[in-house]
Amino acid sequence: MLYKLWRAIWKEILLLKRDIGGIVIIFVMPLVLIITITLIQDSSFKSLEGSKMPMILVDNDKGEISQTIINELKAGKTFEIVSKNYDENTAKKAVYNGEYQLAIVIPKDLSNDLNAHINQKVEEIVSQFGAEVQQNTSLQQIKIPENKEIHLYFDPATNPGFKSGIINTVDKMIFKIENKKIYKAFQEQLGTGEDLDNSKNFITYKEVTPKAEDNFILPNSVQHNVPAWALFAIFFIVVPLSINLVKEKNQGTIIRLNSSPTPYFIHVLGKTFTYLVICIIQFLLMVAVGIYLFPYFDLPVFEVGGKLAAMLFVTFFAGLGAIGIGVLLGTLAETQEQSAPFGATSVVILAAIGGIWVPVFMMPEFMQLVSKFSPMNWGLNAYYDIILRNSGIQGVLKYCGMLFLFYLVMVSIALIYEKRKNAS
Repeated sequence: MLYKLWRAIWKEILLLKRDIGGIVIIFVMPLVLIITITLIQDSSFKSLEGSKMPMILVDNDKGEISQTIINELKAGKTFEIVSKNYDENTAKKAVYNGEYQLAIVIPKDLSNDLNAHINQKVEEIVSQFGAEVQQNTSLQQIKIPENKEIHLYFDPATNPGFKSGIINTVDKMIFKIENKKIYKAFQEQLGTGEDLDNSKNFITYKEVTPKAEDNFILPNSVQHNVPAWALFAIFFIVVPLSINLVKEKNQGTIIRLNSSPTPYFIHVLGKTFTYLVICIIQFLLMVAVGIYLFPYFDLPVFEVGGKLAAMLFVTFFAGLGAIGIGVLLGTLAETQEQSAPFGATSVVILAAIGGIWVPVFMMPEFMQLVSKFSPMNWGLNAYYDIILRNSGIQGVLKYCGMLFLFYLVMVSIALIYEKRKNAS
């Protein structure tokens, strides 16, 4: 039995040696993909972090508040104020036409009306406590200013999440300015020399990455792309594997195999062992590119940090999942024209719904549910648990078990189909 298995493996090696195009697809294409995609994503992230977004600011106030807003925007790392003469209408047209993504219009008399509004409220509060109000005008003579609106114009193509972020940023800025004015008004009304305005906030925020141990790695473009595109490469063996199976049927090889005393499952096991070795080599090449080649492109190094054994464990079962699809497709297909396009399309679909291109949390709720049925999603989650959450082999047994079960189901269907076909 072992001799027959070895002969089946050797047959697969010979088939691959004759298929130079298949070798290129298996090894070269994934390396080109991972380098290209990672460079594009990393460059995009760096450009977004390093550049400011141009925006229009229309200052109809020309006062203290508008100047404070302008200073806050200039001091930040997000916006670059365009120094052109715009009124509200021309600013609105420029944003609508897509010249700029954002325009902020500060209303007229904002500083004066805000000061009057705050002074009135502070005087009312102070007078209720019986304190002497330092004012030149009685409360009844103070004109109550109307509420002011700062207009934010967004490009119609702007992402809703981006809009919410900008609105929250401007709202926080205005709230901070109002607070300072209120503290100052209380200071003047009470006649105290104590500085009520404390620029240091009592409540602050600290970003914390959840971790189970002291050592953890923050995700970056390389941490996503190496495992993601390694999975894509592993599952792309569906194409050459299914084509080879179809070739054997068309060339009569499968007839000679069926007439020999070697059972069909030995033939399948030979392909499984051969392509498992290929999957492991693919993954090691991807890791090598992430470790040794990415630094030459000014990309982050792919940190393995003693996790290679666990990642190879996941790769073994991810390879089984890919082989299961290839065996089933090659068994069912009658021609290469059926197996090649269907195999490539199925891999692309599994990658799309599995979170290889778009993170699962960004998908609609229905697609998030669908992604749970993609074997590529199982493999990607297992890699994430190892790389980002420091899980070991025990922590990814669930996903590996699902991949192994998937392989057994695919191969079992192929064996049953082949047996019934030969019996008929």
